[in-house]
Amino acid sequence: MSLQVDRPVPGERTPPPGAGSPPRSHWRSRLYRWEGRSAPYVYVAPFFLAFGAFGLFPLLYTAWISLHSYRLGSRMRWNGLDNFAWLFANPDFYNSLWKTFTIGVLSTVPQLLMALGLAHLLNYKLRGRTFLRIAMLMPYATSVAAATLVFALIFGRDQGLVNGLIGLVGIEPIDWRNGDWTAQIAISVIVIWHWTGYNALIYLAGMQSISKDLYEAAAIDGASHWRQFLHVTIPGLRPTIMFTIIVSTIGASQLFAEPLLFGGGTPNGGSVNQYQTLGLFMYEQGWHYGQLGRAATVAWVMFVLIIVLVLVNTRLSRRRRAAGEDLLS
Repeated sequence: MSLQVDRPVPGERTPPPGAGSPPRSHWRSRLYRWEGRSAPYVYVAPFFLAFGAFGLFPLLYTAWISLHSYRLGSRMRWNGLDNFAWLFANPDFYNSLWKTFTIGVLSTVPQLLMALGLAHLLNYKLRGRTFLRIAMLMPYATSVAAATLVFALIFGRDQGLVNGLIGLVGIEPIDWRNGDWTAQIAISVIVIWHWTGYNALIYLAGMQSISKDLYEAAAIDGASHWRQFLHVTIPGLRPTIMFTIIVSTIGASQLFAEPLLFGGGTPNGGSVNQYQTLGLFMYEQGWHYGQLGRAATVAWVMFVLIIVLVLVNTRLSRRRRAAGEDLLS
């Protein structure tokens, strides 16, 4: 049996190996390039999918509901901008807007000042610094509902701890819940107690990122601890302070749990709406009266107000920074 081997015919070109298909290395290089370009998008895709499902879609759907008359158990009926006209003609809306502003100022300004002072003290080498830092964070880890119920008892009219203490100096008991400013002060104290430690740790982290050489140079120039705090710590903390101001502003605009539980679970904010915030007003329209269209309108107005407040804070911060740079130059 003989084995026949095909030999090339003289004058005929023999195709090179693999000429019918591209080399395997070419496909691999294209696959690697495609993977390098698409990998970042694949990694961030879960966030955008979650944001689209639980953030963007509810936001847009809320805007759609705000243009309808919609009650629980009924079908939506288009009414255009009637809900917005009703809102801006409602005195209860302006009352809740004012109460949100006053409670926000009463809680945010002392909170951030106290947090800044506590962070400055913890920045020194003290004994038990770790314990003090953990202790300051404990109020933030405590449930808002539990803390509010405890403070409601502390500010009680008949057997409250605060009235007991001020009674020792001859001051008559105060009806904290039914007063206008007293109820707002009591709610602000709850917010201050809950968030001061959290902001203090943020300030402390920002202080530890400031170079020690700046403090040493200031000390050599004869600057006291107070002047070092004003001229070294505060300028170095400007981005951190701006961050806490924005976050606190957003939180104050959305204040809901503290006034709701302080008033015993009623969304009217007291007998004369003395501490009804925008969050309570929205909740009252949606779940007390069943007007989901009006509640969606309040939600969108709150969203726009938060954006405006953040932009105003950012603009003011930039102006102060530019003014400080002009003084230094």
